[in-house]
Amino acid sequence: MTLSRRRFLKRTAAASALLTLGKAGELLAGPRPAVGVQLYTVADQLKKDFEGTLHQIRSIGYEEVEMAGFFGKNPKELRRAFENAGVRCSSIHMFDPLPETETLDRAREIGARYAITALYLLKRTADDKAYMRMAKGLTIDDYRKMADRCNELGELAKSRGVQLGYHNENLEFRPIQGGVGYDEFLRLTDADLVKLELDCGWMVSAGRSPLAYISGHPDRYRLLHVKDFRPQPAPPLYGSWPGESPSPTELGRGQIDYQPIFNLARQSGIEFYYVEQEAPFTDMPVLEALKVDYRYVSQLKW
Repeated sequence: MTLSRRRFLKRTAAASALLTLGKAGELLAGPRPAVGVQLYTVADQLKKDFEGTLHQIRSIGYEEVEMAGFFGKNPKELRRAFENAGVRCSSIHMFDPLPETETLDRAREIGARYAITALYLLKRTADDKAYMRMAKGLTIDDYRKMADRCNELGELAKSRGVQLGYHNENLEFRPIQGGVGYDEFLRLTDADLVKLELDCGWMVSAGRSPLAYISGHPDRYRLLHVKDFRPQPAPPLYGSWPGESPSPTELGRGQIDYQPIFNLARQSGIEFYYVEQEAPFTDMPVLEALKVDYRYVSQLKW
């Protein structure tokens, strides 16, 4: 009860501050945050030419990158590559098949502030089809177990000077017996130990509003994944597997208007904004798509 009351008071104060900012119609003072790229977008290019791809990303205008695996490199090599390319790495996704403690240690050595986990925390097999079957069968108890595990990981991350975050897909919003998995996960995770990375594209494809979640949990969201999908039929989509996944596209060519999202994100203290585009790249090569994405984000007022 004490913990619940403390969370309630913190969230009430944060929501009140956010409402005041919103009524005033003001953005936070100071320069806007740098735009970054989630390196999952260019994973194939990085495998062929790691440093060259980083330089190409920086030449487009991106100043931040978010890791998705270590590409066979140690933290010292990664830091040198980032420095040579002129980019910063403030966040990593815990993709590599390493023990979680080792991944957190690497995050600290790289200089990342955030280590992000997701539904793959529950992955018990390397077989994608088996994973899909497992994901479709998730129960409310699975989300409760994942919340407990993330609280534990949050403690481990904190002891290393790193903040744990959780990244949503669209599956978490599928109604199941007992509620909505994502909402139960938010309820049970400690707001200080587990921050959130909001993937706007996946959330919208599931029929949910990023504005509603950011304003409803102003103390939780600290990172954004900025992606889009082509407009889809009315039924929400709850999968990233063939036949149940929305069709990806460049920013400004899909279904999301990011201007109000970015305005609210600045007001609510979101720190990092990572462009991420899902494959396949049907209209243009991936680096050309990232140029379109960057132009779109750059013209927003936030």
